[in-house]
Amino acid sequence: MFEIFANPDTYISLLTLTFLEIVLGIDNIIFISILTGKLPAEQQNKARITGLILALLFRVGLLMMISWIAGLVYPILTIFDFSFSGRDLILIAGGLFLLVKSTLEIHNKIEGTEEGLNKDVKQKFWNIIVQIIIIDLVFSLDSVITAVGLVNDLTIMVIAIIISMIVMIIFAKSVSDFIHKHPTIKMLALSFLLMIGLLLLVEGFHVEVPKGYVYFAMLFSFIVEMLNIKMREREKRKSGNK
Repeated sequence: MFEIFANPDTYISLLTLTFLEIVLGIDNIIFISILTGKLPAEQQNKARITGLILALLFRVGLLMMISWIAGLVYPILTIFDFSFSGRDLILIAGGLFLLVKSTLEIHNKIEGTEEGLNKDVKQKFWNIIVQIIIIDLVFSLDSVITAVGLVNDLTIMVIAIIISMIVMIIFAKSVSDFIHKHPTIKMLALSFLLMIGLLLLVEGFHVEVPKGYVYFAMLFSFIVEMLNIKMREREKRKSGNK
């Protein structure tokens, strides 16, 4: 088992896969950050860490069932000569869930009817955890399929996933605080989730959209919004000095 670490290529594979796992996990962090923002401040960090640990367990668990993952690509349902595999159905369900959830969040944000904190905290906490579990399953599937396609060694896959999850746990609070501090960033994050939901949905119908284009569009939008925030802060300082 440990002889693989004597090979320099192992570290290149580990670094590449860890980076990709972090990139794929950004969607998860955004989703978890928006959901946990509905909880009282003292509950938010606990919910974030719980959500990310669940994602880690899902990904490692799925890696242990590589043969089952491989079987998900075979058709199990045919409708009007159009075949769906287990993976397709999971992607479609996850995509619809994200589309509905993001649309409702955007509607609440625009209408100013966001859910308050008057609901039973314990019930609300576990309601949010259940939603995190649902989307974790979809994102974990995508993550594991990427890992299996890039690396042949199970040990490297597990180490890469654990490292990436540790990195995400470290930065999750900062990302969450930043999203909730800037309302326009939160709206942009919800738009990203809407786009990802649509991407998952069309992928379930065998329409391949290069993810590089999607992530580039998200990054470009984020950079533009950061410039807008800087400009607004500068205008505010100018107004304050008058």
